[in-house]
Amino acid sequence: MSHILAIDQGTTSSRAMVFRADMSVAALAQQEFPQHFPASGWVEHEPDDIWNSTLATCREALEKAGLEAGDIAAIGITNQRETTVVWDRTTGRAVHRAIVWQDRRTADICARLKDGGHEPAISAKTGLIIDPYFSGTKIAWILDHVPGARERAERGELLFGTVDCYLLWRLTGGKVHATDATNASRTLLFDIHKGAWDEELAKLLRVPRAMLPDVRDSSGDFGESASDLFGGAIAIRGIAGDQQAATIGQACFSPGMIKSTYGTGCFALLNTGTTAVRSTNKLLTTIAYQLGGQRTYALEGSIFVAGSAVQWLRDGLHLIKTAHDSDIITEKSDPAQSVYLVPAFVGLGAPYWNPRVRGAMFGLTRNTGPAEFAHAALESVCYQTHDLWAAMRADWPGAENANTVLRVDGGMAVSDWTMQRLADLLNAPVDRPMVRETTAVGAAYLAGLAAGVYPDPARFADTWRLERRFKPNMSEATRARKLQGWAQAVKGVLASDPQRD
Repeated sequence: MSHILAIDQGTTSSRAMVFRADMSVAALAQQEFPQHFPASGWVEHEPDDIWNSTLATCREALEKAGLEAGDIAAIGITNQRETTVVWDRTTGRAVHRAIVWQDRRTADICARLKDGGHEPAISAKTGLIIDPYFSGTKIAWILDHVPGARERAERGELLFGTVDCYLLWRLTGGKVHATDATNASRTLLFDIHKGAWDEELAKLLRVPRAMLPDVRDSSGDFGESASDLFGGAIAIRGIAGDQQAATIGQACFSPGMIKSTYGTGCFALLNTGTTAVRSTNKLLTTIAYQLGGQRTYALEGSIFVAGSAVQWLRDGLHLIKTAHDSDIITEKSDPAQSVYLVPAFVGLGAPYWNPRVRGAMFGLTRNTGPAEFAHAALESVCYQTHDLWAAMRADWPGAENANTVLRVDGGMAVSDWTMQRLADLLNAPVDRPMVRETTAVGAAYLAGLAAGVYPDPARFADTWRLERRFKPNMSEATRARKLQGWAQAVKGVLASDPQRD
């Protein structure tokens, strides 16, 4: 039993990876599942699609590795965060499609909470701002819009969970309704300082306490899988939200270390140790991981559109056939043009937090073509990361004097052009690891740590390996000019807010 099965349930696909005792990959399986967009700004998933794709990839990965349940020491789960599922406690049937983290339908609820003066108190307890991004208002929306749901929830008949919690419940045959501290910290309902659900917040957001799962360490006992799923029971020993799992997979265990993951969105986390740093620059304070009852905190910046900007080039504009083509076409762009894309397709995340604005392009000329569009899309991810980087350095004591390196992962990290431009705009080194599936690595590590397969964090950090370091080589004048142009473009988009004073 020296292997670990990692479930990496993401926004557009589910993956399963089998890791050996030396953290090398024995097998991988991946399956995409449908996205649903029932209205503008709404994004949904069928919970059964999430479950079925997860189960299928786990079975496929085990088969590819030539392993059986008895060969697996433990399962680790990492998941798309904030996505909200409400299901029947008895039947397991979801009462509504899962409302995805990208979904903006609760913007009006959030506006009312802000207008009521509740944001300071909520932020003080949760480290979050009031935004449709988080789970709490999504739960309330489901209870208010599914006939009879609120009454059933009050009677204790319905359960809430983020995707990790829903998968755990299904894996254990309905025996375990639990989550970990990282996922709980993304709900607007969890006091990250006390490490507990907050009764006042639950009442404010109108979420019955009986719906909420048990909250546990990120590495520990989460029960075991039903024996009929994989031909035998497997212990479940680790859970973390995808960005926290990536932080662990990148071995960012020391305060001051930063990682940035480029998937559908982009998420940068700065480890702040045992101190929950209160941001003055609209970053989030979140739990990075919880081990042995000890919480480690992070500052987080969330960008809603990163890899999805490349998907837009491919599926929306049909300018490229594959994601890799974006690099090739960008190399052909006219360097004399200054075209900016502000990809606020579902509003802007940190550090602006405006769910109402929408995307725009600036600097278009008659000579602007597909290459310039691709250039602007890739560069927009770098500009947004710079905004997070600047906010983190302003919030973190001593950051200006730190020799900071950004560790990157995720699908877009394979783009040499994007990573080099990122280093140029940050004016800092960008490190890309040998193993880029860091979310799955993090989930595997948490499970393997509890199962005794993997070592303590300090020794695990020694196994991290660099594949390539991108060093800045852009002139200060060019960097300043480009960043100023980006700032003006963002200003223009924010000025389009229909509720702007």
